[in-house]
Amino acid sequence: MRKEILIGTRNSPLAIAQAEIIRQSIIKKYDFKVELVPFKTNGDKNLQDFNKFNGVKGLFTYELEQALLNHEIDLAVHSLKDMAANQNPELKIIAYSKREDPRDALIIKHENIKHENIKLGTSSLRRKLQIQKIFPNAQIQNIRGNINTRIKKLDNENFSGIILAAAGLKRLNLQDKIARYFSINEIMPAPGQGILACQGLSGENYFYLDSVNDEISEYCAIAERNFSECLGAGCNVPVGAYAFIEKEILTLTGLFIDEKSGIFYRETLSGNFNNAKYIGKNLAELVIKKCNL
Repeated sequence: MRKEILIGTRNSPLAIAQAEIIRQSIIKKYDFKVELVPFKTNGDKNLQDFNKFNGVKGLFTYELEQALLNHEIDLAVHSLKDMAANQNPELKIIAYSKREDPRDALIIKHENIKHENIKLGTSSLRRKLQIQKIFPNAQIQNIRGNINTRIKKLDNENFSGIILAAAGLKRLNLQDKIARYFSINEIMPAPGQGILACQGLSGENYFYLDSVNDEISEYCAIAERNFSECLGAGCNVPVGAYAFIEKEILTLTGLFIDEKSGIFYRETLSGNFNNAKYIGKNLAELVIKKCNL
């Protein structure tokens, strides 16, 4: 028996490419008809500075979530880092993709870029505060838009370089534009960076997403997102987290930056991967205690 599955996605080249990864995973295993349904989100339409918004996480997910609740689509595909930690109880993350490169990357206008008096573009406070440690003399300015829009702004406006997630560049086959990858220690990624999330309705049967779900990504994502959630972090709060699993031991490093004092609070905690949620929670409590949040 054939089944038609409608996958909701943002209407941007990267989002569609990411949803296509999920689509291909499903049809490779199951004889289903799977179609993509693009939506333009408020975050795509409104390119103001993130600091002008409240509840920034919903900027890129609200329209898709409403389509799910209205049964207009069967599931939605998001960049996990764009999703709020507190989910509508009627909705659920059903599957986590295998993680792409979690690092941030630098694209530059000219190969002979100098480290002094340069202008770098990013929309993320997390990136801005960390990049200032690497390029202390750089002028950091806000830049919004999808990847292609930002690359055009790099070419047409007075930017020396822009900082983007390496995962998105690779998924659009733009890795040749990367001049430098920043290590996890240089720029701590956003929680869930590089992972795609398949979101669906609670109680529905999504058996076919066994073709997508990666357990290592799932446990790492749970730890990272619980760390962020316990800190009350939104999209533009300077929090980063990265977890990896080795021989059943999950190691989570979390970062909170006190914007006022400029102090970086970085801590690491390890434990069995089955305790991913509590590792994230306990690490957050350790950071909260150290910085008196």
